[in-house]
This record gives sequence, C-alpha cells and structure tokens, in this order.
Amino acid sequence: MRVLICGGGVIGTSIAYFLSQRGIEAVVIERTGIANAASGKSGGFLALDWCDGSPVEPLARRSFALHAELAEKIDDEWGYRRLDTLGVVSSARRDVRSFRRLDGPGWLAQDAAVHGQLGSSETTAQIDPAAFTGAMMHAALRAGTRLLMGTVNGLMFGEGGAVRGAVVDGQEVAGDAVVIAMGPWSVLASRWLPLPAVYGLKGHSLVFRYTPEPVPHALFVELETEKGTLASPEVFPRPDGTTYVCGLSSEAPLPVDPAAVAPDEGGTARLRAMTTQFSPALGGAEVLTEQACYRPVVEDGLPLIGAVPGIDGAYAATAHSVWGMLNAPATGEAVAELIADGASSTVDLAPFSPARLTPLAAGAVRTEV
Repeated sequence: MRVLICGGGVIGTSIAYFLSQRGIEAVVIERTGIANAASGKSGGFLALDWCDGSPVEPLARRSFALHAELAEKIDDEWGYRRLDTLGVVSSARRDVRSFRRLDGPGWLAQDAAVHGQLGSSETTAQIDPAAFTGAMMHAALRAGTRLLMGTVNGLMFGEGGAVRGAVVDGQEVAGDAVVIAMGPWSVLASRWLPLPAVYGLKGHSLVFRYTPEPVPHALFVELETEKGTLASPEVFPRPDGTTYVCGLSSEAPLPVDPAAVAPDEGGTARLRAMTTQFSPALGGAEVLTEQACYRPVVEDGLPLIGAVPGIDGAYAATAHSVWGMLNAPATGEAVAELIADGASSTVDLAPFSPARLTPLAAGAVRTEV
C-alpha cells in the first residue's frame, strides 16, 4: 500500500512517521520545504488540559502524552521540556498592580502583574516546532518514507471515483490513498474533493536572542497599549538561548505560494513595542527572526480529520488552528490507524469528520485513469 501525503508540515510528517512504524509506504509531497510554514514558525507550546471540555480534549491529552514518549523514543533533539506557565497583565494606561497574585520573573517590567499560574511542569511543555517537524520527517525517512518535492496540481481517480494518485508538477504519481495535510493551503484541494473551506489566520512572531533568568516560564500576557488597544502576546523561552514572542494577528489574504508569506508592514515593529512594554529587557534584546505564518481553521473551529465523504481513498488532516503542534502526534497516529485498519482505536475521530460541514463543489480538476 502506498499513501501520498500532501503537505510537509507537522501534521503531514507525523502521519508519515506513524504509517512508517506500521511498515506502510508513504510519500510526502511538499512544495516549498519541510516545516516551511506555521510548523516552523509557531511557538511550540504544549498543554495537557487546555482543551478540556471541548471535543478536542481526547486528542490533546493523547497527543501531550505522545510528545513525551517521542522525546524518549526518537534519537533526535527538538528542545522538548516541561515548564511552568504564568498569566500576566500589563497596561500602559493604568495601574494593574492590584491584579498581582504571584511574584513575577525578574525579567518582567515592575508594573507588570502576574495574576496566576496557568500551568505547571506537569501540564505544560514546549518544543522547537521546526526541529520537531524535521525530526518526525527524518524518522519517517529512516523507516522507508519518501520525500517528493513538487506542487500537487490535482488528483487521479479510477473506477467508481476512488482516488488513485496525484498529479505533481504535471506528472502522475500513483497511490492507493491520498491525505490532504496542507494547512491553510488545503483550501486548494476543494477543487478536487468535497471538502469544506479552510481559512488561514495570520499571526506575527519574533525570535530574540535572550535567555530569561533564573528559570524559564511561558507567559500569556493580556496587554493594553497607550492607545487603548488590547493584545495578547505569548512568550516562550527556548533551551537554545532564544525567546519566541507572538501575538499580533492580521486578516491579510493567504498567498497562493507559501514562500510568499511575509510580515505585514510595521507588524513586527508593533509586536516588539508590545514586548518592550511588559519586558524591557526582552524587548531590547537582539531580534534574530521577524516572521509571519497562517494557521488553518474551518468555520466551527474544530480540526478536520478523517475520510473525505464519498471518495474512497481520500483523507483530510488539517484545520488544527493554534493547536497544530500539540495535536500533531495523536493526529498522525489516528490517521495511520484509520488508513491501515479502517478506524482509529486511540482517538474517536467522529467529531472531526469532514462530513460534518457543508462541502464545496468538487471535481473542477480531476484526472481520470
């Protein structure tokens, strides 16, 4: 059996890894580069219980456990570690010291208030997302997966409308199953398959050369600027001596080519100014990277994971929103089970079925064989 996985982000590489552990041949088809989009530019924050009470709870809890297992099992390094997570309030217009419930790290501004502990080393952790995605790809390659660089132009369909492969840069690539795992660019697959619309939410981030002392904390900040606007920066110090900051959203349209994604004009400067407000030491540090990425979502906010209705051999795995890095391992495991066994035994995928949403018309670009 050969499975074609369209997309070399963390979801696609995780599916390839778990398929390879079952001895199933997988081919990852990637247009721009492994972890080129959000999988290489996200924060890499992991939480055990932040999805509790939602349909995503079982997926998140299983995936949090898998992250710990993979860090022990795979001989590679991607900065996995547990850490405490704090909630912070900062305002340039008013005194927020009354919100202070805990002493804050010394690298925070004196007028920033820690209002609570949101997670402990038992419930929150982090990874370097690009390194993790690359490690999953490398492990899959060692187990027999192939990487094919190219752009998917369409799908091939056989008798009865079943998927029989993909068209990559105009060339036919045979496969017994195809998985659409292209993040927000999965919307392109709605030309070929009855899939709901996938949207991209743009976010900006900075990577500083900065190591907080004495111990790292992930921070979720509620911030009011001098102009009265509200923002929610997130801060993740990393073991490599850098600190990642994100939290400035945008409604800029998704470019067709992932390589064309770039920060909005002035976007990263505003994010740095916000950072300086709640942590002058961090905001004044050297900026190593200014970047932007799009996170995939569908209209009801839940992931899109499962068989495409009415099309034998077609599957989707996308729309994980801000929890793609967290939920990638459990998604990969469950999709591998679905393809190999006909159902997932580790996580119930029913809440994430593509059939739950009204599909767009498909078939505009079909190649019959």
